[in-house]
Amino acid sequence: MNKPMSDFQRQFLARGTGQQLFTEAEFNEKLSQKMAEIMAVAIDTSKTAVMIEREACAEVVQCLADLENEGETCTALKNAVEAIKNRIPAQRQ
Repeated sequence: MNKPMSDFQRQFLARGTGQQLFTEAEFNEKLSQKMAEIMAVAIDTSKTAVMIEREACAEVVQCLADLENEGETCTALKNAVEAIKNRIPAQRQ
């Protein structure tokens, strides 16, 4: 395990580089925060992608239902559209 750097070591290593150096603990803390932010964005993006896909699915099934005039197939397709649309609001929460 590495020991934290002394002030002298920090100044010595930072001289002329213009960069701020961090202790391992500081670095790990910031890294954890940024990783959590990235995961939050990834989760929100995935949820949005699922909603978009479901809406597109509902549109395709609705088009198929519109091609059918009547009967069990038409009813089944319309029921499928309704089921898909009913799942969309739950995903937006």
